[in-house]
Amino acid sequence: MSFKITYELSSTYEELERVEHLLNELQEKLGFDDDFYARLMLTVSEAATNAVVHGNELDASKKATIVAEAENEVLTITTTDEGSGFVPEEVPNPLEEENLLKASGRGLFLMQEYADEADYLNDGRTLVLKFKL
Repeated sequence: MSFKITYELSSTYEELERVEHLLNELQEKLGFDDDFYARLMLTVSEAATNAVVHGNELDASKKATIVAEAENEVLTITTTDEGSGFVPEEVPNPLEEENLLKASGRGLFLMQEYADEADYLNDGRTLVLKFKL
């Protein structure tokens, strides 16, 4: 099965609730189990939150776009923001001792762990997550 779904979010916390609608639509189309759904919920909600909060700095005039594409047994989720970008390699490693007790900073690490592939493009403004179906 091959398809493409695009969601455009205003950069507000309320808009982030739409991620669940996207995942429900994907589960209906692809028929994956609840464990895979949970894996997607963690990664896609983190990607969307990073785009809205960190990338677009909660500026409601800026959009975060999520594109979900399924093709050849691979689900690709691409999230793009309108922010200034960042260098993923400069984000502190959450597993280093000085970062273990920090309240934030684990999102990039978790997305890389739960997705089969995680790549940043466009100076960090675009994140491409891939999952084998």
